[in-house]
Amino acid sequence: MRDIKQSFQIAFYNFRLWKKNPRVIMTFALAFVLCLMLSDKAVSLARSYGTNMQILEAFVWTFGDGNSIMISSLLLILLFADMPFISQGTPYYLYRTKRSLWVWGQVIYVVLATVLYTSFLLAVSCIICAPLSFPGNMWSETGALLGYSGVGVKIALPASVKTMEMSYPYQCAAVIFLLTTLYSLVIASVMLLFNLCKSQFMGVISVFVLNLYGLLLSPQIFMTLFQLPQTMEYKANLAVGWLSPLNHATYYMHNFGYDYLPRIWMSTGMFGGILIIILLLICKMAHRYEFHFLQLNE
Repeated sequence: MRDIKQSFQIAFYNFRLWKKNPRVIMTFALAFVLCLMLSDKAVSLARSYGTNMQILEAFVWTFGDGNSIMISSLLLILLFADMPFISQGTPYYLYRTKRSLWVWGQVIYVVLATVLYTSFLLAVSCIICAPLSFPGNMWSETGALLGYSGVGVKIALPASVKTMEMSYPYQCAAVIFLLTTLYSLVIASVMLLFNLCKSQFMGVISVFVLNLYGLLLSPQIFMTLFQLPQTMEYKANLAVGWLSPLNHATYYMHNFGYDYLPRIWMSTGMFGGILIIILLLICKMAHRYEFHFLQLNE
């Protein structure tokens, strides 16, 4: 129990460093701008047609798309740019606790910060569409317009008909929140791992490589790269749906009972397994990590 308390103390010490931190302020400011830009299309459409929106629809249509998830995860590079979070308090905690507890404190901090970041994206998306929204657990006229009329494709905000037919807004938003958080945690964990075993530069590169891998395995780019005919589109969707972590984080790229894409529980299980493996590697690398502290003369 004492070890758990010390790990959380280390994590909360990192949060105290957020106060007036320009890097943290910039991260959340850019996240706000990102939500504003991505949600504005749906809000503008609702205003132009005089229709309403469900309070969570802006989040569902925005972060139910893999590209939006990828862009939002890239902002974590800025938020976690100081990995592995070595500060003035690090020597104190290393002296008073075990190195393993310090590592667990960093892991807890990454998890809590990522959940807070995703919660911020959800809150901002809801606030943006709040003047036009209702809280009921049913899809709005705007959602139906986006999904069934083809308007969504024209404004580059295609609402998945499969999403609307197989779920309700609150349940759908909860799953999207979970998938987005898990993908972001994988990104942050990979970054922490490479920071420990290589360098901060390699940690940043690892995030870009992982996101680039997911981007190249989008159905359209996959078919273009391999010059596949349109008759192979379904098989291409299946292949990238299973191979790409980014597609595992995309809600509509899942099996809802009538195809062979991964189910939600499979994707969450896959992310959980990846996180456990990365966590074990982080613990191993942390024991080999060499700390360098400079004593400054006052």
